[in-house]
Amino acid sequence: MKVVSIRDWLEAPDRVVAWQGQQQHWLSEMRQQVMALVETLQRLPGQHWALCFDNSYHFTAALLALWHAGKTPVIPGHCRAAQLEEMAEQLDGVISDMPLAVSLPQLRWDGALALGELPAIAGDAALVLFTSGSTGTPRRVVKSLRALDLEAQWLAALWAERLQQCHVIASVSHQHLYGLTFRIVLPMALSLPLAAQQIFYGEQLADQRCDRRYAFISSPAFLRRLDPALDAPSCALIVSAGGALPWADAQRAQDAFACAVDEIYGSTETGVMGWRCAQEENAPWHCFPQVRLEQQASAEWRVFSALLETTEGWPLDDRIVQQPSGVFQLAGRQDRVVKIEDKRVSLSEIERRLLALPGVEDAAALAIQRHGRQAIGVVLALPDALDAATLTQRKKQWKIALQPWLDPVAMPRYWRVVNAIPVTAQSKRAWPQIEELFDVAG
Repeated sequence: MKVVSIRDWLEAPDRVVAWQGQQQHWLSEMRQQVMALVETLQRLPGQHWALCFDNSYHFTAALLALWHAGKTPVIPGHCRAAQLEEMAEQLDGVISDMPLAVSLPQLRWDGALALGELPAIAGDAALVLFTSGSTGTPRRVVKSLRALDLEAQWLAALWAERLQQCHVIASVSHQHLYGLTFRIVLPMALSLPLAAQQIFYGEQLADQRCDRRYAFISSPAFLRRLDPALDAPSCALIVSAGGALPWADAQRAQDAFACAVDEIYGSTETGVMGWRCAQEENAPWHCFPQVRLEQQASAEWRVFSALLETTEGWPLDDRIVQQPSGVFQLAGRQDRVVKIEDKRVSLSEIERRLLALPGVEDAAALAIQRHGRQAIGVVLALPDALDAATLTQRKKQWKIALQPWLDPVAMPRYWRVVNAIPVTAQSKRAWPQIEELFDVAG
């Protein structure tokens, strides 16, 4: 399949580029809508415009319009007015297809059409993303159009045959790099139609037309919740990223779709780094071409990639076990260390020991500050709800099991039990919500 650059995409022959229900959107229609937006944007001051869209077709048109108008698209990772206001110093305006109560200049999507010759996209065109982060201020990340095109080329080389004549559907948002790359840029590069609406529920997945082949861009959280009783559409490719997909969930997804799940290892800062097909438990990861993982003298790992704008590489938060052949396994996050009563305590080690307890499906550990003192709080995901008496008994059993492994100051003092540990839309730990579980004493 021919790979089309973002710069040339609007000049391709006319075709259906997106759909929503029974409505189809053609490339010629999008080109005229982009032209109308370009004319408006060129009259407006300011360089950095945030994109906040519900509809992926509208989002794609606005993204292209900003580049063709010589502006810089900013993808904030959310569409919440309060947080957009906090970012006001880094934004000159917002383009959106939804009502937003912000003081920033707003340009509302209206679908206007215009004819004319589009200005060429600048050679150094880029966009700005903000990582959600586990805690603290989101990190600003600049992605060049060069890197986006190159990443699409790598993915096309890996999956082009399987993707032929596919329609692209997704349960992840285009407001993050994973969704942007896989449900927007990749379909553009391979001239595949994309779904304008995100899938939130399994029923929406089952409602897809049965006379099409699909590429489904998903997440571990969505695949984990998938109801096996629902009829799944015919998929030539299922992609999962943003976190580890447990083997049992990968098997259930394969049974439901009759298609193995391909997993992606990457981050907002680095782009894609590796991939694997979840056809067996603990399947090894493979690096993409022009990606190299190296262990540093400090024992930390660093990635060197053609997708980065620097030759100095990028530090990884993960521990890597690499084979001489180059394939690798992920061995958890680098130790998150806190000090409790002047002793170093590894939160990663606590989580590892908790996961070894019978019946514990997932675990998160963090430091809790109460009355001027720190102690360890843990959240455990269990398959079944426990009554108060059973929970009290189970905590005693857990503490006895942990004593041989953990220093007394590392023993959890605060316990919370949930059905599932909160995660973001990208299947990363939602630490603010996890911390809220400890707002009530207990």
